[in-house]
Amino acid sequence: MSSKRQLLIDTALGLFYHKGIHAVGVNEILATSGIAKKTLYSHFESKNALLMAALEVRHERFMTWLSQTLDNTQTSQQLIEQLFKGLATWFNSEDDTLGPFRGCFFINTSAEFSEVDELITAYCRAHKEAVRDEIARHLPEQNEPLLEAIFVMMEGAIVTAQMTHQGELLCQRSAAMLTRLCNVQNQA
Repeated sequence: MSSKRQLLIDTALGLFYHKGIHAVGVNEILATSGIAKKTLYSHFESKNALLMAALEVRHERFMTWLSQTLDNTQTSQQLIEQLFKGLATWFNSEDDTLGPFRGCFFINTSAEFSEVDELITAYCRAHKEAVRDEIARHLPEQNEPLLEAIFVMMEGAIVTAQMTHQGELLCQRSAAMLTRLCNVQNQA
């Protein structure tokens, strides 16, 4: 990938994530990146094409982060603890891979693109499916109710942390609730 293309993607991703997609125009991306309009359009046919490239980069980063966060978990309890500890670090803007926390880029993007059959919305939905699949891959046993609870609790924590700025407390509470669920299932 050319360095100018990568600079355009990185600049757009940073601006879109910080300000929102519709709030950022092509001219702002060009001014921030220092790249000419002709160069932008030689790499991307439209702002939405640039957004798709930014979504792809963010997806790769997030999936790498998630996989690394869940690596070496041996039990469901360890998975829950590591996942919510990792989320708390991100919510506190202390994670270098994900950068400063501004909510979920995919949730934020899909909120701006409400067309159900829109390519962008479909990509955001596919990202969420990939996240759920990655959690399932690390879950030591086939347990669909627990998988669903972890995934929904994670997604809820991301949205609530963005709104309340109480991410660490949310993560502690989420992990505690999921631990209780694990204990109840183990006793059954």
